[in-house]
Amino acid sequence: MTICAYVTYADFELDDERDLVPAAWREAGIEGRVERWDDPSADWSAYDAVVVRSVWDYILRREEFLAWARRVASVTKLLNPYAVLESNTDKTYLRDLGVPTVPTHWSSQGLPDWPEYVVKPSVSGGARDTTRTTDRAEAARLAKELEAAGRTPMVQPYLDMVEAEGETSLLYFNGRFSHAVRRSAMLAAGATAADNPRAQLRTPAPDQVELAEKVLTAIPHDLLYARIDLVRLPGGAPAVIELELTEPYLFLTYDPQAPARFATALRELL
Repeated sequence: MTICAYVTYADFELDDERDLVPAAWREAGIEGRVERWDDPSADWSAYDAVVVRSVWDYILRREEFLAWARRVASVTKLLNPYAVLESNTDKTYLRDLGVPTVPTHWSSQGLPDWPEYVVKPSVSGGARDTTRTTDRAEAARLAKELEAAGRTPMVQPYLDMVEAEGETSLLYFNGRFSHAVRRSAMLAAGATAADNPRAQLRTPAPDQVELAEKVLTAIPHDLLYARIDLVRLPGGAPAVIELELTEPYLFLTYDPQAPARFATALRELL
């Protein structure tokens, strides 16, 4: 039987897809075993593929994580591939997507005059070290603190439409659309960590699908999974706020057929 690793991290209890995915793999003839990425006793060469999933602490240990990924890729099939993980774990990739993205200023100097700002580091996740402020000077100060710590700041306008419409996340497995969800704004007034991820299934609009698939066709690698997070700009056009190719939550519990689609995609890539 084909054996694949489902890779998580120390706090794996937080991942409610950890049991769901190996069960779906089993139905597709794949034995799945849960492994911590930083477990020194793991024999990665024993697996037909190593599937990176809830490695949600990589943002604190990026270089260590990438060194691990390089080692794994040298002995077995790594999904998603190492080159994808290397690029996608630093949000400076947004500069090179070649599609509409949320406007981003990458310095503490010369901030645009926006009504409200979101400041965060380019290596981050789950709104960690992310601040929303209406004070331009405060935004510049926060960005300067990130630079002083050797981190790349991202300064973006806060988009009110995110609260009205939310973010739309489109999920693709091996290049095929699986499902989409509407996600509530993580930085909305009164929101707490316990509120996220709040989501509901939705049918993406044609312009959202067109943008998501334009992003995917520009990536020269096989992707087991991709989550493309979109928002609408003030004029109504969709834009990419994030391209999740490393450790995205896949919202598999929201669509009963999604785990089977994920398993089929893995089988195809093996």
